[in-house]
Amino acid sequence: MEKYLENLKKYAQENHIPIIKDDGCDFLLSFLGETKPTNILEIGTAVGYSGSLMLLKLEQAKLTTVDKNIEFLNLANKTFKNLNLESRVNVLFKYVFLVIQDQKKESFDFIFLDGPKGQYLKYYPYIKSLLKKGGYIFVDNIYFHNLVNGPEHVKHKLRTIVVNLRKFIDTIKNDEQVSVKFYNIGDGIAIIKKL
Repeated sequence: MEKYLENLKKYAQENHIPIIKDDGCDFLLSFLGETKPTNILEIGTAVGYSGSLMLLKLEQAKLTTVDKNIEFLNLANKTFKNLNLESRVNVLFKYVFLVIQDQKKESFDFIFLDGPKGQYLKYYPYIKSLLKKGGYIFVDNIYFHNLVNGPEHVKHKLRTIVVNLRKFIDTIKNDEQVSVKFYNIGDGIAIIKKL
């Protein structure tokens, strides 16, 4: 199992498929060990690396994971099957925004937000409505290669992502329905708790 996950991580890195960094992953798994959620929503499946690690850490948990890249999802399905996790995973091939609008009946106690960074602000009200009181949103890559905390001027190609992430950070900081902590781990992590 460990060998399989190591090979999966190597494959993702070699093929420029975004997966959680090692220090962020260690922090995520430690946090899950403390909070022990049972119903997880993951935004950004990629090859199933983080989803598998979360399920292996939490033997009682179920995972709903969504991505719009069918090639990634084919690999993710293979990953979940090879690790005997497929019975605890609902893999959705859709645009994230459609899924989070459709999931009104479902409520999650943990949401791992690691999808398109420029969309976090747009997703936030919907994701928050899917979160149980006392539940957590774990946001990865909040500082986006340190550009969010960097100079005001950002290359045109990345400007929208950085501006939207800055707005997202302001939004969660000023949201009285949640508490937020930021961590300089990996590419930046925010943990949002619904009060």
